[in-house]
Formats: sequence, C-alpha cells, structure tokens
Amino acid sequence: MPHPLIQQLRFTRSELRRALAGLSDADARQRLLPMNCISWNIGHLAWQEQRYWLQRLQGQTLLPELDKLFCYGCEAVTPPLDEMWAAWQTVSSAADPFLDTLTTTYLAEPRTFIVGGEPFTTNAGNLLHRVIYHYWYHIGESLAIRQKLGHKDLPDFVGAIDEEAPYVPE
Repeated sequence: MPHPLIQQLRFTRSELRRALAGLSDADARQRLLPMNCISWNIGHLAWQEQRYWLQRLQGQTLLPELDKLFCYGCEAVTPPLDEMWAAWQTVSSAADPFLDTLTTTYLAEPRTFIVGGEPFTTNAGNLLHRVIYHYWYHIGESLAIRQKLGHKDLPDFVGAIDEEAPYVPE
C-alpha cells in the first residue's frame, strides 16, 4: 500500500480532474489577467511533478518542453487542453511506480539540489507537501477562472476524501 501522503497526492490529482471536468479547449485557453489560463496550470503541475519525482529524484526528463514552457517565471502561453492533459498523464503515470516505493524513512532523508545555481536542502516529504499544496492552489484558481467564465454547477467543496484518501495513522 502506498504511503499515506502518496494517497493524498492521488486524491488531490483526482480533485484536479473533478474541478476541470467538462472544460472546453476554448475556455481552458482563456487568460484572465493577471492569471495564467487553465491549460497552462495543468502543464505547470506536470512540470512540477516531472521536476521533483523524475528529474530531481530519479535523473529522468520525459518531456523537456515542460521546462521551457511551464516553469515558474516562464512566459505565459495558452496551450491546447488535450496536449496538457496528455503531458500531465505521461508525467504522473511515469512518477507513480516510484511514488509507490516511498517510505517514511525515504521521505525524511535530507537531499541537496542545485536551485537557481545555489544548493537547496530539503527532503522528499517536503517536496510532496509542496506538490499537494500547489495542486490545491491551482485547483482554486482554475475554479475561480471557470466561475468568471460563467460556468455553473462546479465543485464547491473537497470531494470524497473519507473514502478515497482517509486519514489512517501509521
């Protein structure tokens, strides 16, 4: 069974899919300044998962274009929704077997990475928290964009966490 935090990540990913269900390509590419568009948000989350789980912790880069188009501080783009879902699915599917192996001990081990030319020390558990919280930020932002676009019947609260990712003490 995956670590409880991995279950939380998977639940959070499912909430992204739930928040964006029924979204059209045209609406996903709408940019309401100063925000990025929803399809960019999906690419950006794929970029972060690739950066942490594949690049930093395994030395792999599946989709180098994510680093050029969706990094923090990258110039805004309005990519096709289907391409962003495909990139996100590719990265998350590639990360999952590795994520399934993570233990509390592994998550707590200090690791040093070079970020912006400087050493940065953290652990995989903190990276996991960053990813989960980053998802929730963009879920909220994307739902706000959808509301501004006039979409109705959107999710208005966290979904079935008790069934899908319940708290179970280790």
